[in-house]
Amino acid sequence: MTGRTAGQAATETDTAADSAADTDALRLARAAVARETWADAYRLLSALDPARLTPDDHAGFADAAWWTSRIEESIVHRTHAYSGYAAQGAARRAGLMAWLLFYEHQLAGRSAVAAGWLRRARRHLGGEPECAEQCYLAWMDTEAAQRRGAFDEAMGCARRMAAVARRCGSPDLSAMSVQAQASVLVARGRVAEGLDLLDDAMCAAAAGELSSFFTGWVYCLGLQQCMACADLGRAAEWTDAAMRWCASMPAENNFRGLCRVHRVQVLELRGDWDRALTEAVRTCEELPPHETWPAGEVFYLVGEVRRRRGEPAEAETAYDRAHQLGRDPQPGLALLLLARGKAEASAAALAHHRAGDGRLERCRLLAARVEVALALGRLDEARTAAGELEALAREWQRLCGSAATLPHACAASAGGAVAFAAGDLDGAQVLLHRALALWLDLGVPYEAAQARMTLAAADRAAGDEEGARLELRAAHRTFGQLGAVPDVRRAAALLTAGRGRPPGGLTDREVQVLRLVAAGRTNRAVAAQLTISEHTVARHLNNIFAKLDVSSRAAATAYACTHGLV
Repeated sequence: MTGRTAGQAATETDTAADSAADTDALRLARAAVARETWADAYRLLSALDPARLTPDDHAGFADAAWWTSRIEESIVHRTHAYSGYAAQGAARRAGLMAWLLFYEHQLAGRSAVAAGWLRRARRHLGGEPECAEQCYLAWMDTEAAQRRGAFDEAMGCARRMAAVARRCGSPDLSAMSVQAQASVLVARGRVAEGLDLLDDAMCAAAAGELSSFFTGWVYCLGLQQCMACADLGRAAEWTDAAMRWCASMPAENNFRGLCRVHRVQVLELRGDWDRALTEAVRTCEELPPHETWPAGEVFYLVGEVRRRRGEPAEAETAYDRAHQLGRDPQPGLALLLLARGKAEASAAALAHHRAGDGRLERCRLLAARVEVALALGRLDEARTAAGELEALAREWQRLCGSAATLPHACAASAGGAVAFAAGDLDGAQVLLHRALALWLDLGVPYEAAQARMTLAAADRAAGDEEGARLELRAAHRTFGQLGAVPDVRRAAALLTAGRGRPPGGLTDREVQVLRLVAAGRTNRAVAAQLTISEHTVARHLNNIFAKLDVSSRAAATAYACTHGLV
């Protein structure tokens, strides 16, 4: 028989219809990739037979998976794209896929696999005529030389990257080369010059000159640099620009959560704590699963807000979560222990903690050491930590050319507190007035209010009762606006104490005993210092417990900490 049966004809018709439908679906998927509507692209490509996908389709599928936070799927399809390009002899495309696989495996923490893909990228691109893809290799050479401290070599690599990007007409890679040069300048100590150059790269992103991927990349790297340099003003401005860009993008934007981490950092410092907590929740929802450290940073900041608002259980939970995600919960957790009256435990926690390279992190650690040491009456330890802060501020001034930075504010606050504890009232007032002016200029209200509290104590000790009351009222108002409940109570108690009434109905002698107990003194040490018997100390403590409605030295110490008695 030579004719076709009706069944065969129907089957062929169905097959042709299926083929046409697949072709239409593939056309729609490719259009979605071209438009960068990644959720649609991922949905359409997922429905297709993988056997019909070209290397370009797999590359687009990998991009769609990456933008929608499916990193492992991105790696699978990126690998298919690489294999297809390599089989075709398309060295540039294969080299780019190999570099992107290096980048994705590195993000996932697989350093050995990442190194293998980087070697492949070098092998594919090394023998090619000059091309834009070679900029990625020059970038890696820049970072490797910078890590070794070979700054001249690093700058040479970054400038080579810039020249290739310019000749190849790639605005994306030109902007990344500027960012790379800025990073080298900051690392070698030419901070002001480096941050100025960083602004240039950020302007390219803000002006819409870059592709979506590189816009997000430039913003994230730039904001990390701003915060590492403790340049709060610059970070605030560029965070606003980054978040405007994120808002203009589709919901599937991996950079949204990464940029929002820096928004939370800025809001926490600026005292906009309600928005910081709201943004923190959104950040954790938006961060890709592999970005554990940024998520840890967000939980740490939540802990800071909760601690200052007098919510110890919530603060501890947040610090624990930060620790689980790889972010050290210090010094916040140590300060939480201090607020609970566990000064010795707080000091022990800080004694073994080493800050990272970020200046803001180092400032916070040293400031916490000063606070804890003074609470324990360890003036020499406090003086040492304050001296380290002052040295850090001087070094930073040499690098950035400004004496009005966050490290300078931290150093002035700590130095003023130490001077007051040492009885140097004139020195304390000078330093604390400088600290207050710096914190106000930087727009950091909580630290400004804390400086006012110490300044009020110095004013009162110097006999300037009206000056002390002015500072206390201003601090009380700021703490109230922030919702810093323990500090509100402390400021209110000091205002009351200024009218001659110690808090809690305590007598002057009971206040003296409580202060020494809160500083970690034993009954015997308190008795020796006040020239009274241990029996009398015990009687005073019983009276203190009854008046404050507490049942332990730790609870009494916590009361003293929150009511300005230490």
